[in-house]
Amino acid sequence: MNFPSVRRASVRLSAAVALAVSGLSAQAASTTPVAAEHGMVVTAQSLATQVGVDVLKKGGNAVDAAVAVGYALAVVYPAAGNLGGGGFMTIALADGRKTFIDFREKAPLAATANMYLDAKGNIIPGLSTRGHLSVAVPGTVAGMELALAKYGSLKRAELMRPSIKLAEQGFVLRQGDVDLLAASTDEFKMDAPTAAIFLNRGQPFKVGETLVQADLARTLTAISQRGTDGFYKGPVAGAIVGSSKKGQGIITQADLDQYQARELKPLECSYRGLQVISAPPPSSGGVVICEMLAILEGYPLKDWGFRSAKGVHVQIEAMRRAYVDRNNYLGDPDFVNNPVDHLLDKNYAAQVRDGISMTKAGVSSEIQPGTAPHEGTNTTHYSIVDNSGNAVSVTYTLNNLFGAHVTAATTGVLLNDEMDDFTSKVG
Repeated sequence: MNFPSVRRASVRLSAAVALAVSGLSAQAASTTPVAAEHGMVVTAQSLATQVGVDVLKKGGNAVDAAVAVGYALAVVYPAAGNLGGGGFMTIALADGRKTFIDFREKAPLAATANMYLDAKGNIIPGLSTRGHLSVAVPGTVAGMELALAKYGSLKRAELMRPSIKLAEQGFVLRQGDVDLLAASTDEFKMDAPTAAIFLNRGQPFKVGETLVQADLARTLTAISQRGTDGFYKGPVAGAIVGSSKKGQGIITQADLDQYQARELKPLECSYRGLQVISAPPPSSGGVVICEMLAILEGYPLKDWGFRSAKGVHVQIEAMRRAYVDRNNYLGDPDFVNNPVDHLLDKNYAAQVRDGISMTKAGVSSEIQPGTAPHEGTNTTHYSIVDNSGNAVSVTYTLNNLFGAHVTAATTGVLLNDEMDDFTSKVG
């Protein structure tokens, strides 16, 4: 059973669609929690959710389903689902093993610190967010393949068959899908390969029309047949490199050849007797969550009640301070010494807590200026638990909505604008 993509009023925020694996019919996301006996798949697009549920019903484990969903979202949720981006995967297996897969994009070898500045040293607007020069080396395919090879149980071809079908035969667009596409109509028109896919003869798609992505189907087929070599080598790689060169980008075959996803030890912390397993640097999410929890652990939240004024107040204040630390201290562990132990220390949390007033709100500009508290549809997250208790959490992205708004010609692969995550100008 399919459900429309669930989206809130703002085009910047999309809610999740959860389908349960049980003897009962699947339910759409709502204010009432969805319960299941045998597993759960939660994604931002119902078709991708159903792909994951079907994998679990066939006996696949949570990692199998996560890989299938990752490829499916590249087809049905192109605003953030991707082959041309990157992300993180946290895995907690029922046998006690835990791991974290880092498949974030990497800067091309030819990247320089001043590549987005003009002759006077000023930032050139849009250069790090639009077009091929903003594209970092994609990591999603390498990440999915590493996860499947080490922790999956089913064959790649079986897991990718649904995404290939969705791309080749197309899928009917619901209101949420059309709203997302409409948000980037003008940008699509600026790149011919992208316009050919995401505009219907130059015009925005309408509800009920079918989005077919034949080039993407061929790329997915190449990956299905050859794994990472189907993406990082051969015709697909050649098209990515060729499109980059034509669009004044700097990605070369050497960049694709040297890309590797990597496994890291997950970040772990405790909260009121519960063990939290999350993402370590280069992701900042796990550190921020654990720091906030450490701060909040010192408050009687249960006594105050859910959504009480006091409870909401201290949650906001904990978030303010954790994000200040994120912006000041955290970075890529290849280049930055992240003070994770200090930030998660209970004594440090107590010091932070002492600085929170219970009678007035903190002033963000006095803590750290210029941090905008918003979320967007440009990054998507999905979570899966299987019947055995294996759990997988994936966050992956193109950076901005639809990434750099450029597609590698003949591949159907939308490319990221992840170079904008680097500092465009020192200081």
